[in-house]
Amino acid sequence: MALLKVKFNQKKRVKLAQGLWLMNWFSVFAGILVFSMGLFLKIELRKRSEVMDNSESHFVPNSLILMGILSCAFNGFAGKICYDSLDPAKFAKWKPLLKPYLALCFFFNMLIFFVALICFLMRGSLESTLAQGLKNGMKFYRDTDTPGRCFMKKTIDMLQIEFKCCGNNGFKDWFEIQWISNRYLDFSSKEVKDRIKSNVDGRYLVDGVPFSCCNPSSPRPCIQYQVTNNSAHYSYDYQTEELNLWRRGCREALLHYYSSMMSSMGAIVLLVWLFEMSVMVGLRLLHTSLESIANPEDPECESEGWVLENSLKDTFKSMLESLKKIGKFNQVEAGAEGAEGEEGGKTPAITTVS
Repeated sequence: MALLKVKFNQKKRVKLAQGLWLMNWFSVFAGILVFSMGLFLKIELRKRSEVMDNSESHFVPNSLILMGILSCAFNGFAGKICYDSLDPAKFAKWKPLLKPYLALCFFFNMLIFFVALICFLMRGSLESTLAQGLKNGMKFYRDTDTPGRCFMKKTIDMLQIEFKCCGNNGFKDWFEIQWISNRYLDFSSKEVKDRIKSNVDGRYLVDGVPFSCCNPSSPRPCIQYQVTNNSAHYSYDYQTEELNLWRRGCREALLHYYSSMMSSMGAIVLLVWLFEMSVMVGLRLLHTSLESIANPEDPECESEGWVLENSLKDTFKSMLESLKKIGKFNQVEAGAEGAEGEEGGKTPAITTVS
């Protein structure tokens, strides 16, 4: 029994073709939207590429851009088919291409669904990328005179100000690296010498943070040096909520920003996928209803359209049988080639008579 079997007359076929034509052009605009989202996400990721460890995070925007381009191409072509289906003479040239085209549409829709899932599942990869990238970026914060790193200080400072964050996981990350350049240190000072000598790697470490970690909403002037020394400041306890530094790490802030963006895009792509599936089903109904016309010379006659010629169970069984036949055919070919190889390898024995 056919799946979603529907009876059509000429009027219904025309309405279906016109509706599908309109839906395909809406799908073209949806493809432009998906392309635009991918382009926007790619630009946003490139803005902060200096604090990202690798290019894995660009898989999502690249996929969205590709799906947007393919969607415009597929739906533009389908719109042309639906328009020509109103004229039997024009539609005749598309008949041989419809089945392969519908098969391509099915795989294309599966790809769209896969991209939508990837938008929701890339959080783990993005988190590790940000964690390592921010760690490396903070190490180069002081290298304002090193070519290729001279803008890292500005990048980190602007990032912490814009996203109201501090460090990788928190403000204490700055205590573990030397973020003050040697050119601004007085090496004749006893305090500087003691701090450098007290560190195995000879680094100048302080319990301080860059100015960009300061919270401007705090009523107290920013305490960015001797952050953990309560006795160095009047009426101060760095463990209380009154600490005037951003407590949230930049990894968490960026992860939340990009994850929420990707989740929204994933939801939109899912809606586009549902729309594309409905267009594909409608195109299949139009295709079968036009092919099943009993008398092609009488376009007014009724016909039947369906999505699958058999039920889902029967279709699945026939697909399995086809795959088995293909497998057996390959085994027979491999066996035949092996037998030919063995026969070719045999050499006749030669008896010599002395």
